[in-house]
Amino acid sequence: MPQRSTATAPPELRVMIVDGDAERSRNLRGALTLAGYHVVAELKESLALPDAVKGLKPHIVIVAADSPDRDTLEHISVTTRDAPRPVVMFTQDGAGESIRAAVRAGVSAYVVDGLAPERIRSILDVACARFEAHQELTGRLAESEHQLAERKRVEKAKGLLMQKRGLSEEEAFREMRDLAMRTGKKLGEVAETLIAAAHLL
Repeated sequence: MPQRSTATAPPELRVMIVDGDAERSRNLRGALTLAGYHVVAELKESLALPDAVKGLKPHIVIVAADSPDRDTLEHISVTTRDAPRPVVMFTQDGAGESIRAAVRAGVSAYVVDGLAPERIRSILDVACARFEAHQELTGRLAESEHQLAERKRVEKAKGLLMQKRGLSEEEAFREMRDLAMRTGKKLGEVAETLIAAAHLL
Protein backbone atom coordinates (compact mmCIF):
# COMPACT_ATOMS: atom_id res chain seq x y z
CA MET A 1 0.00 0.00 0.00
CA PRO A 2 1.53 3.37 -1.04
CA GLN A 3 2.51 5.68 1.77
CA ARG A 4 1.53 9.33 1.77
CA SER A 5 4.48 11.55 0.95
CA THR A 6 4.93 14.54 3.22
CA ALA A 7 7.85 15.95 1.23
CA THR A 8 6.40 16.25 -2.28
CA ALA A 9 4.25 19.30 -1.59
CA PRO A 10 3.75 21.71 1.32
CA PRO A 11 0.91 20.36 3.48
CA GLU A 12 -0.61 23.84 3.68
CA LEU A 13 -1.05 24.04 -0.12
CA ARG A 14 -4.83 24.02 -0.49
CA VAL A 15 -6.53 22.68 -3.61
CA MET A 16 -10.13 22.92 -4.80
CA ILE A 17 -11.54 20.41 -7.29
CA VAL A 18 -14.36 21.09 -9.75
CA ASP A 19 -15.59 17.90 -11.42
CA GLY A 20 -19.05 16.63 -12.27
CA ASP A 21 -17.76 13.06 -12.43
CA ALA A 22 -17.85 11.77 -8.84
CA GLU A 23 -15.54 8.81 -9.42
CA ARG A 24 -12.95 10.89 -11.26
CA SER A 25 -13.13 13.52 -8.54
CA ARG A 26 -12.50 10.89 -5.84
CA ASN A 27 -9.51 9.55 -7.78
CA LEU A 28 -8.14 13.05 -8.19
CA ARG A 29 -8.59 13.76 -4.49
CA GLY A 30 -6.71 10.57 -3.67
CA ALA A 31 -3.82 11.43 -5.97
CA LEU A 32 -3.59 14.95 -4.54
CA THR A 33 -3.69 13.67 -0.97
CA LEU A 34 -0.91 11.16 -1.66
CA ALA A 35 1.14 13.97 -3.22
CA GLY A 36 0.84 16.01 -0.02
CA TYR A 37 -1.83 18.52 -1.04
CA HIS A 38 -4.84 19.44 1.08
CA VAL A 39 -8.14 19.26 -0.81
CA VAL A 40 -10.47 21.84 0.72
CA ALA A 41 -13.54 21.16 -1.44
CA GLU A 42 -14.93 19.12 -4.31
CA LEU A 43 -17.51 20.99 -6.38
CA LYS A 44 -19.78 19.14 -8.80
CA GLU A 45 -20.27 22.19 -11.00
CA SER A 46 -18.50 25.45 -11.68
CA LEU A 47 -21.46 27.68 -10.84
CA ALA A 48 -20.38 27.93 -7.21
CA LEU A 49 -16.70 28.37 -8.04
CA PRO A 50 -16.31 32.16 -7.62
CA ASP A 51 -17.98 32.23 -4.20
CA ALA A 52 -16.27 29.02 -3.05
CA VAL A 53 -12.85 30.38 -3.95
CA LYS A 54 -13.51 33.61 -2.08
CA GLY A 55 -14.71 31.73 0.96
CA LEU A 56 -12.24 28.83 1.14
CA LYS A 57 -9.24 30.59 -0.42
CA PRO A 58 -7.54 27.61 -2.09
CA HIS A 59 -4.07 28.11 -3.50
CA ILE A 60 -4.89 26.14 -6.66
CA VAL A 61 -8.11 25.27 -8.50
CA ILE A 62 -8.36 22.09 -10.56
CA VAL A 63 -11.17 21.74 -13.10
CA ALA A 64 -11.74 18.34 -14.69
CA ALA A 65 -14.14 18.08 -17.64
CA ASP A 66 -14.47 16.08 -20.83
CA SER A 67 -14.63 19.41 -22.65
CA PRO A 68 -14.73 22.94 -21.21
CA ASP A 69 -18.17 24.42 -21.88
CA ARG A 70 -18.97 28.11 -22.09
CA ASP A 71 -20.49 28.34 -18.60
CA THR A 72 -17.46 26.68 -16.99
CA LEU A 73 -15.08 29.04 -18.76
CA GLU A 74 -17.20 32.03 -17.74
CA HIS A 75 -17.10 30.99 -14.08
CA ILE A 76 -13.35 30.46 -14.29
CA SER A 77 -12.98 33.91 -15.86
CA VAL A 78 -14.96 35.54 -13.04
CA THR A 79 -12.88 33.66 -10.47
CA THR A 80 -9.51 34.59 -11.95
CA ARG A 81 -10.64 38.20 -12.28
CA ASP A 82 -11.91 38.59 -8.72
CA ALA A 83 -9.59 36.19 -6.86
CA PRO A 84 -6.61 35.33 -9.08
CA ARG A 85 -4.91 31.97 -8.51
CA PRO A 86 -3.55 29.12 -10.65
CA VAL A 87 -6.24 27.13 -12.45
CA VAL A 88 -5.42 23.71 -13.92
CA MET A 89 -7.80 22.07 -16.38
CA PHE A 90 -7.78 18.34 -17.10
CA THR A 91 -9.79 17.50 -20.20
CA GLN A 92 -10.19 15.20 -23.18
CA ASP A 93 -10.64 18.15 -25.56
CA GLY A 94 -7.46 18.98 -27.44
CA ALA A 95 -9.06 21.35 -29.96
CA GLY A 96 -7.08 24.53 -30.52
CA GLU A 97 -10.07 26.81 -30.02
CA SER A 98 -10.90 25.12 -26.70
CA ILE A 99 -7.33 25.64 -25.52
CA ARG A 100 -7.34 29.30 -26.54
CA ALA A 101 -10.71 29.90 -24.87
CA ALA A 102 -9.46 28.29 -21.65
CA VAL A 103 -6.30 30.38 -21.62
CA ARG A 104 -8.34 33.55 -22.22
CA ALA A 105 -10.49 32.59 -19.22
CA GLY A 106 -7.38 32.41 -17.03
CA VAL A 107 -6.42 28.73 -17.09
CA SER A 108 -2.72 28.37 -16.23
CA ALA A 109 -2.29 24.77 -17.40
CA TYR A 110 -4.48 22.93 -19.92
CA VAL A 111 -3.78 19.20 -19.79
CA VAL A 112 -5.23 16.80 -22.36
CA ASP A 113 -5.40 13.10 -21.44
CA GLY A 114 -3.00 13.73 -18.59
CA LEU A 115 -4.85 12.88 -15.39
CA ALA A 116 -2.12 10.54 -14.15
CA PRO A 117 -1.32 10.50 -10.40
CA GLU A 118 2.43 10.46 -10.93
CA ARG A 119 2.20 13.70 -12.95
CA ILE A 120 0.05 15.68 -10.53
CA ARG A 121 2.82 17.49 -8.71
CA SER A 122 4.81 18.48 -11.80
CA ILE A 123 1.67 19.76 -13.53
CA LEU A 124 0.66 21.86 -10.53
CA ASP A 125 4.23 23.16 -10.13
CA VAL A 126 4.26 24.32 -13.75
CA ALA A 127 0.82 25.92 -13.39
CA CYS A 128 1.95 27.84 -10.29
CA ALA A 129 5.14 29.01 -12.02
CA ARG A 130 3.19 30.20 -15.08
CA PHE A 131 0.65 31.95 -12.88
CA GLU A 132 3.35 33.77 -10.91
CA ALA A 133 5.10 34.85 -14.11
CA HIS A 134 1.83 36.11 -15.55
CA GLN A 135 0.98 38.01 -12.37
CA GLU A 136 4.41 39.64 -12.36
CA LEU A 137 4.05 40.64 -16.00
CA THR A 138 0.54 41.98 -15.39
CA GLY A 139 1.81 44.00 -12.43
CA ARG A 140 4.63 45.51 -14.47
CA LEU A 141 2.23 46.39 -17.29
CA ALA A 142 -0.20 48.03 -14.87
CA GLU A 143 2.64 50.05 -13.31
CA SER A 144 3.86 51.18 -16.73
CA GLU A 145 0.34 52.23 -17.72
CA HIS A 146 -0.03 54.12 -14.44
CA GLN A 147 3.26 55.94 -14.96
CA LEU A 148 2.33 56.84 -18.53
CA ALA A 149 -1.08 58.16 -17.45
CA GLU A 150 0.58 60.18 -14.70
CA ARG A 151 3.07 61.74 -17.13
CA LYS A 152 0.19 62.70 -19.40
CA ARG A 153 -1.63 64.37 -16.48
CA VAL A 154 1.51 66.28 -15.51
CA GLU A 155 2.00 67.48 -19.07
CA LYS A 156 -1.64 68.54 -19.33
CA ALA A 157 -1.55 70.41 -16.02
CA LYS A 158 1.70 72.04 -16.98
CA GLY A 159 0.15 73.17 -20.25
CA LEU A 160 -2.84 74.63 -18.40
CA LEU A 161 -0.57 76.66 -16.13
CA MET A 162 1.43 77.92 -19.10
CA GLN A 163 -1.75 78.94 -20.89
CA LYS A 164 -3.67 80.45 -18.00
CA ARG A 165 -0.80 82.20 -16.21
CA GLY A 166 1.60 82.87 -19.03
CA LEU A 167 4.35 80.75 -17.46
CA SER A 168 7.21 79.10 -19.25
CA GLU A 169 7.36 75.30 -19.24
CA GLU A 170 10.12 75.36 -16.61
CA GLU A 171 8.20 77.83 -14.41
CA ALA A 172 5.00 75.77 -14.63
CA PHE A 173 6.82 72.60 -13.69
CA ARG A 174 8.60 74.35 -10.79
CA GLU A 175 5.28 75.68 -9.47
CA MET A 176 3.74 72.20 -9.60
CA ARG A 177 6.76 70.66 -7.91
CA ASP A 178 6.73 73.30 -5.15
CA LEU A 179 3.00 72.75 -4.60
CA ALA A 180 3.59 69.02 -4.32
CA MET A 181 6.29 69.57 -1.70
CA ARG A 182 4.15 71.98 0.31
CA THR A 183 1.10 69.72 0.35
CA GLY A 184 2.98 66.44 0.71
CA LYS A 185 1.33 65.06 -2.42
CA LYS A 186 2.77 63.33 -5.45
CA LEU A 187 3.26 65.35 -8.61
CA GLY A 188 0.60 63.30 -10.36
CA GLU A 189 -1.92 64.08 -7.62
CA VAL A 190 -1.17 67.78 -7.90
CA ALA A 191 -1.61 67.57 -11.66
CA GLU A 192 -4.96 65.83 -11.24
CA THR A 193 -6.14 68.55 -8.84
CA LEU A 194 -5.07 71.32 -11.21
CA ILE A 195 -6.85 69.70 -14.14
CA ALA A 196 -10.04 69.26 -12.11
CA ALA A 197 -9.90 72.92 -11.04
CA ALA A 198 -8.85 74.24 -14.45
CA HIS A 199 -11.93 76.46 -14.71
CA LEU A 200 -10.73 78.37 -11.60
CA LEU A 201 -7.26 79.12 -12.96
